[in-house]
Amino acid sequence: MRAQPRGHHGTADHPYSALNLRLVLATFGFFTSAVLGALALSAGFVWLAVILWVLAATALVDAVVVELRRRARRREGGGRGSLFE
Repeated sequence: MRAQPRGHHGTADHPYSALNLRLVLATFGFFTSAVLGALALSAGFVWLAVILWVLAATALVDAVVVELRRRARRREGGGRGSLFE
C-alpha cells in the first residue's frame, strides 16, 4: 500500500497548502452571512443581523488575507491552482 498517489508532492513533512480551499470557504461564509443578515434585518431581528454582518466582515477580511498569501506564493513560483496547492 502506498502512502500517497504517484506524482503528488505533499508529504507528512511538507503537506499541501489549503489556501484555495480556505478562500472558497471564506467566500461562502461571507455571502451566506451577508444574505442571512439582510433577511434577519427584514424580519426585525436587528441583533441577529448585526452578529451575522460581523461574521461576514470577518470572513471578508479572511478572504483578503488568503488572497494576499496566494499572490505572494505565486510570485515565489509555487501553487498550481487546485483546491490544495
